[in-house]
Parts: sequence; C-alpha cells; structure tokens
Amino acid sequence: MSYSEPPPPPQYGAPVPPAGGTPPKTAGKAIASMVTGLVGLLTICCGFLVVSSIVALVLGILARKEIRNSNGALKGDGMALTGIITGIVGIIMVIISIILVATGVIDTNFEYSS
Repeated sequence: MSYSEPPPPPQYGAPVPPAGGTPPKTAGKAIASMVTGLVGLLTICCGFLVVSSIVALVLGILARKEIRNSNGALKGDGMALTGIITGIVGIIMVIISIILVATGVIDTNFEYSS
C-alpha cells in the first residue's frame, strides 16, 4: 500500500476546510426560554401573563440541563440563562405589583371627576 503526497496547504485567503463533525446546534428550549422570558417582561403590566415568565424559568432550567448533558452537541447556554433570569425578574415584578395593589399603594380606581 503506498501513500501519495499530502494535499498542498490552502492558498492565502482561501476558506479553511471544515473540521470533522457537525457544528453544535442551538437548543430549541433555550431559544424558547429567552423569547418567553422577554415576552413576560414586556407584558408585565398584564398580571395574567405571568405564565410566560414561569414557562421561561422552566424551559431555561430544562435547556441548561439538556445542553450540559449533550457533550458539546448543543449550544445556547447563555440564552437559557437569559430566560431563567428574565423569568425570575418577571415573577418577582408581578408579585411586587400584586402586593402594591393589595395594600393600596397603587390605586386601581380610575374614576375621574370633572
């Protein structure tokens, strides 16, 4: 069995041939976590939409676990962390707004006398 000479190196400016394997994919749960967390923050004025903040928190935790167990096949840890943080902030802000309304600090009676 004879071996031929190795291929010449790529020319200056030529694209580098890809290394073996496929590049890591972004975890779908991480993307969903980030999006639902941001939606939860943007809709904080509507208390019933706290569900999106809870979903962001759960999806973020699941995504980070999935990424950690994928051995480099998945990426998106930062997006999952963003979803976790925005989910927690959204939940805390809804709880604070409920407390402020319940104690009367924020008046929800919008009647105006003219």
